[in-house]
Amino acid sequence: MASAQLRKNYYANICPNVENIVRGAVTQKFRQTFVTVPATIRLFFHDCFVQGCDASVIIASSGGNTAEKDHPDNLSLAGDGFDTVIKAKAAVDAVPGCRNKVSCADILAMATRDVIALAGGPSYAVELGRLDGLSSTAASVNGKLPQPTFNLNQLNALFAANGLSQNDMIALSAAHTVGFSHCSKFSSRIFPTVDPTLNQTYAKQLKQMCPKGVDPRIAINMDPNTPRQFDNVYYKNLQQGKGLFTSDQVLFTDARSKPIVNAWATNSAAFNQAFINAITKLGRVGVKTGKNGNIRRNCGAFN
Repeated sequence: MASAQLRKNYYANICPNVENIVRGAVTQKFRQTFVTVPATIRLFFHDCFVQGCDASVIIASSGGNTAEKDHPDNLSLAGDGFDTVIKAKAAVDAVPGCRNKVSCADILAMATRDVIALAGGPSYAVELGRLDGLSSTAASVNGKLPQPTFNLNQLNALFAANGLSQNDMIALSAAHTVGFSHCSKFSSRIFPTVDPTLNQTYAKQLKQMCPKGVDPRIAINMDPNTPRQFDNVYYKNLQQGKGLFTSDQVLFTDARSKPIVNAWATNSAAFNQAFINAITKLGRVGVKTGKNGNIRRNCGAFN
């Protein structure tokens, strides 16, 4: 298994201060805009689920190649996520001994850990040692990412294909405790009729914020209560029918996942531990080693 080479303190003898350098750059970016948090987490998830955690989602389209980032499922990735990785990479490469020694894939994994902590989420030691991927095509994204309309079976199947359990899926779904969505992603739940699993008062608020026929790109907080805090309120919202997507609310309406939602809604320590386990497993998906990868000089272009 490729994850065998991942380990904590991978860069101890290569670029010993790398984690502090990345954290410094990420903290600076975070102070400029909170969007850094959800944007970076989503970038990591969208990267790992398509071709493994290899930073292939950061590659820019060029010549005749349409890269992953230009697939319709990735067009809503906020630029602040890409910018965070690029700035952290520049900070690492500014240290002579570290220049071109740290992969963009690892920088993204570290930045993800850092933004979660900056937003009040759990801290954890991140496993490192990924190489950057050598291909990035829009076609590779097809069918790889969960959709807002998914039911539990569809979610479980997609996560299982990446070695992740139902509990991992429920834990990672809580990334929706921060960030925003565009009206077009959930409008089918409020028009023409309101989805019965949606809290009726919340549905009225959504209709006011996302009136039919108005710009579908209007952004709405995923968590209506603590949108700037990485916490277990996501699960409390589900208990009240305030999951924004069908794929969120189904975690509470489906009897198979409901007990875990209830458990984590009342126990933030248990949720934090489950989230750490799940994001660590996510970071092992499809890791590139040896000849299957390299260390990019520029995260947005192949060497």
